[in-house]
Amino acid sequence: MTSPPPAPNSPPPNQPARNLGDVLREFSQHQQTMRAELAKVIVGQSDTIEQLLAAIFTRGHCLLEGVPGLAKTLMVSTLAEILDVSFKRIQFTPDLMPSDITGTQVMEENESGRRSFRFVQGPIFTNILLADEINRTPPKTQAALLEAMQERQITVGTETYPLTPPFFTIATQNPIEQEGTYPLPEAQLDRFMFNIKVGYPTASEEEQILTATTRGETQSVNKVLSSRAILNIQKLVSSIAVNPLVIRYVAQLVRATRPKDETAPQYIRDLVDWGAGPRAGQNLINGGKAIAAMNGRFSVDPSDIQRIAIPVLRHRIATNFQAQAEGMDTDAVIERLLKDIPVPEPEKMTKS
Repeated sequence: MTSPPPAPNSPPPNQPARNLGDVLREFSQHQQTMRAELAKVIVGQSDTIEQLLAAIFTRGHCLLEGVPGLAKTLMVSTLAEILDVSFKRIQFTPDLMPSDITGTQVMEENESGRRSFRFVQGPIFTNILLADEINRTPPKTQAALLEAMQERQITVGTETYPLTPPFFTIATQNPIEQEGTYPLPEAQLDRFMFNIKVGYPTASEEEQILTATTRGETQSVNKVLSSRAILNIQKLVSSIAVNPLVIRYVAQLVRATRPKDETAPQYIRDLVDWGAGPRAGQNLINGGKAIAAMNGRFSVDPSDIQRIAIPVLRHRIATNFQAQAEGMDTDAVIERLLKDIPVPEPEKMTKS
């Protein structure tokens, strides 16, 4: 068994700092090792895995959406095994209470008979939290995740408790069962960096799945990154350069999703009720940085933005009845926007 490459930690004080190229190559090797470990258990789903890794490397959260049996839960639990971090899973049910997630105050009595309250931490105090079937619990309980996902802390009574970094929420939901479910509020959907639709495997992938899962064998995976290494990678990814033209492209793309914006195409005005907010642009740029870093590049390319545009924007755009009548879902609207919104060209130098 080969050991994974060393984590990209800061060098000791008596050693010179490595250049960015060496660190990026090391990081690229790490993510390839993680993909190889995941491939021992998960067949296919390369785009889903790429987006999960991009979210982790940029402090983002993911919402996995797909029919039962597509290994959504297995994918997340295997990822947690590869990362040397704590992992907890919450099975969301209609009777789940907010305190079942955040924790609760319990009364204790000491030897002298004096009573006092002690806070017992809930499962949210972890590094990777799997919120399984998040749409099966009422909005009151869903909202228990809001503060944790945005501020990385929770408030119980008058006390605020910080969550130990890194912290990620990866939620799953089943799109085909609507009875007894509670759709996530738009404010909470916007907290998720990616809304990833997990699709069916190809014919060859399905044969591999059937072969691997019916032999009664279990695959073990190796740990690749520690929590400290993840935090260092997050700093590395945040330092990836973004050209002002890429920022302008992202701004134009996001603003074009808003039907009341003067730059929105006519079909957006006709088919969309409301578009994406500024957080969409932030996630597009951060996701683009992660894609660039995973490919060993120093700066973000417009193609990186286009690669992640659909999972970033699909849950931030609301289409109307006319769109449904014309067979245009959110993904189709975004694909059309990607074709219609041109990448800005550098301004030509003019001679004085």
